[in-house]
Amino acid sequence: MTAPALVALAHGSRDPRSAATITALTEMIACMRPDLRVAPAFLDLADPDLDSVVDRLVAEGHSEIVVVPLLLTEAYHAKVDVPAVVEAARGRHDDVMIEVTDVLGIENVFFKVLDLRLREALREHRVRELDALVLAGAGSSDPVANAAIARAARAWGHHHKLPVIAAFASSAPPAAGEAVRAHRADGRRHIAVGQLMLAPGFLPDRVKELAYEAGAVAVAEPLGAHEEIAHVILARYAVGAVSLVSFEALFA
Repeated sequence: MTAPALVALAHGSRDPRSAATITALTEMIACMRPDLRVAPAFLDLADPDLDSVVDRLVAEGHSEIVVVPLLLTEAYHAKVDVPAVVEAARGRHDDVMIEVTDVLGIENVFFKVLDLRLREALREHRVRELDALVLAGAGSSDPVANAAIARAARAWGHHHKLPVIAAFASSAPPAAGEAVRAHRADGRRHIAVGQLMLAPGFLPDRVKELAYEAGAVAVAEPLGAHEEIAHVILARYAVGAVSLVSFEALFA
């Protein structure tokens, strides 16, 4: 029996670096699991969209598909956009089973990747001393999603035994620059910024610009394509694949 196809569904950006990062992540997953058909898709601003990917997979003979939303919080895109595009794809292919999993969320292993990206930035800028951190997320009008970033910031700061402020690239205060200035007002001078975002694009660039303007000594790149993230995607896929197995099939 052929395993269900895996579609990694990302938000999308006009910045080509974003699509390249998501594609690299799906290629990493395909190398880890050569038995799986793995494809990227995007909600908006980039191609291919989910309909196009599902059409292609169906043409290849796949009748079961697991969609893993590459989102770090349960905000508007997770609650509205993802269900809408998945339902539309189901409506186009009545004979195809499409399962959508939980979003990636913020797993503990992501802090390892966050630290790796921060160390890279510190080396690049030859920074040897830190006395404060800022953790920047995308930001949302949904306070629950922003609270998840704030919790992650507290956990990250506790791990490094440094004061930390959560910041947001859009939709909610404080912005990265405001967070850096708040630390400086408290007498901190060696402030680094981590980015709890998956891929490069306008928002991560804005975080970097504002943070450096405010006096940050280093700003890390987004998480990017990393095997720890690939493993979480595969874990979400595994749960979705099991959900596609009917109770009757287990005893057939």
